[in-house]
Amino acid sequence: QVQLVESGGGLVQAGGSLRLSCAASGRTFSRYAMGWFRQAPGKEREFVASISGSGGYRNYEDSVKGRFSISRDNAKNTVYLQMNSAKPEDTAVYYCAAGRTGWRVYDYDYWGQGTQVTVSS
Repeated sequence: QVQLVESGGGLVQAGGSLRLSCAASGRTFSRYAMGWFRQAPGKEREFVASISGSGGYRNYEDSVKGRFSISRDNAKNTVYLQMNSAKPEDTAVYYCAAGRTGWRVYDYDYWGQGTQVTVSS
């Protein structure tokens, strides 16, 4: 079992930056690929970024490439999502997830409760 707790969400102006964190419980954190997803009101949950267990492989959804950066610190059991050049369309609840490397919701077995990110124009 892996428990995930996100933090760092909030209100940011367009063009601003925000860093999300996701702390994981358990001793096997490095075995899991980690992903960030987001869900806006009335929309399906969508992939944002993922990182392999070692941190050597990263993947991004096209609309966030060059603006967002995913990283992890296995010593701290934490994964991060650095959001730069934020846009109003980035507004959503952001979820971290643990599972195997992939971009689909069903690639991940464990989910956090989500943190709200609001980007004002």
